[in-house]
Amino acid sequence: MHQATRTKKPDVKVVILGDMNVGKTSLLHRYTERKFKDTISTVGGAFFLKQWGPYNISIWDTAGREQFHGLGSMYCRGAAAVILTYDVTNWQSLTELESRFLSLTDTANADCIFALVGNKADLTDAHVDVDEESQPVVTCPTPPTTPLMHKQVSREDAVALYGRVLCYKGLEEKDCLPAERMCFETSAKTGYNVDALFETLFDLLLPSILKKRSEGESSTVDLETPLEIKRTKGGCCA
Repeated sequence: MHQATRTKKPDVKVVILGDMNVGKTSLLHRYTERKFKDTISTVGGAFFLKQWGPYNISIWDTAGREQFHGLGSMYCRGAAAVILTYDVTNWQSLTELESRFLSLTDTANADCIFALVGNKADLTDAHVDVDEESQPVVTCPTPPTTPLMHKQVSREDAVALYGRVLCYKGLEEKDCLPAERMCFETSAKTGYNVDALFETLFDLLLPSILKKRSEGESSTVDLETPLEIKRTKGGCCA
């Protein structure tokens, strides 16, 4: 992935939040580099710029470790979309989103879009249910059918949390994007549903991008001051 340069200003900002080892960095690698590779734990945060058609979208990969928790609200400042990520084989990773990470989004935009993403679908002993009518066509391979691990987080659990996220933000479900459209199960390893996740978000952000450009607003992040990105060895996924 390429670090941002001074010549490219982001139109909108997307932030990925979640506990350590849920695969946040791996999801980004799969989408931007079209491959899966072992990653090292993110320290603090890492900033990437994705060119989507004529638009530039900044994607912030944040650290899930407790010692970097305080940085999360800073990275969420001005975010137009937040991807709340958990591991479908780890129930605790879902509860951590509500207990530790949701409050960090208080600094995001008032009209911020939320997506709930259960990663590591390739490790489960259950097929991933995809609503073909509500989600984009996925050309990536599906998770293997060979049973490997028990799936601890169901789609219904994710949908219920999505409703609580909206309640926390003071939003009415009837006025927001439906949970069926904003709850995904993905596999960074196989590529399952990864494109659908990011492309759906980017499509939904297009009105915000056009509004910002028409109003001539400044970028969501100051790129004139280089961001020091540090990584350290740790778990395989950040």
